[in-house]
Amino acid sequence: MNRFSTSLLGEAKTLLLATDGSIFSDGALQEAIFFGQACGARLIALHVVKIDVESLKSANARVTRAQQEIAPYMEDIRKMARDSGVECETVVVGSSVPEHAIVEQARMREADVIIMGRHGRAGRLYLMVGSMTSKVIGLGFPMVLMLPKDFTMTGSHVLVAVDDSPNSRLAVEEALSLGICCVTLERLTFVAVARRESGLPEAEKMVEDICARGREKWPRIHFEAVAGVGHASNIIVRAAEERNVDMIMIGGMVSGPLPKMFGGRVTKEVCGWAHCAVLVVTA
Repeated sequence: MNRFSTSLLGEAKTLLLATDGSIFSDGALQEAIFFGQACGARLIALHVVKIDVESLKSANARVTRAQQEIAPYMEDIRKMARDSGVECETVVVGSSVPEHAIVEQARMREADVIIMGRHGRAGRLYLMVGSMTSKVIGLGFPMVLMLPKDFTMTGSHVLVAVDDSPNSRLAVEEALSLGICCVTLERLTFVAVARRESGLPEAEKMVEDICARGREKWPRIHFEAVAGVGHASNIIVRAAEERNVDMIMIGGMVSGPLPKMFGGRVTKEVCGWAHCAVLVVTA
């Protein structure tokens, strides 16, 4: 399998990597450069300096110091990108609200995807409420890719969490379109979760209908429908682990009326608990 012949980000042309310069950003950096190659996309590496509400002079001084401190790291990113044939720009800005700055920079530079690392794997009682990745996801950027430290994607198996919300339907369409540009994609698993046994038949029908569409469109790809009852995050993450998937695709924070799986809690839990990459898709 040639890893560089795949693209799980579709036809993205501009990628924004939000990095804090720590080892937890290393996996995101490596995959960002890989996706730059796979998509033929340019890469923007962004570092946001947290500044307090203070005078403009002191804020500028703090940003200048941070630019000097992180300059060797940013140069390493530029060198890695050059060596990989990826166009790369590095940016350092200051903000009192870093998550807003990340999204503003992504929109201003017309990025298709924001790529971020994850600081460890969250415990079952931790919802990532204070994490930067969680805050950025909550701002509703169209595509945010979260990557655990040292995780490598092969592009062979994607799991899609399904409900009837607009964001989930968009995630399903994005997944079904991967057959165009992701030649290494072998399997797509669709998972729906009902809160009670009475909702299981509807969940089963939802994923079976999606898989039937997929099989008709992409006969070369294996489609699997999974439906369960219980805590949505647990079932999604467990299904992903059991199948050793590359990536989970999940809708963003706004959920639909049935079965109301993906209020922000579930999306955040999946991002915090998953062993693999998570792509959050928002309409």
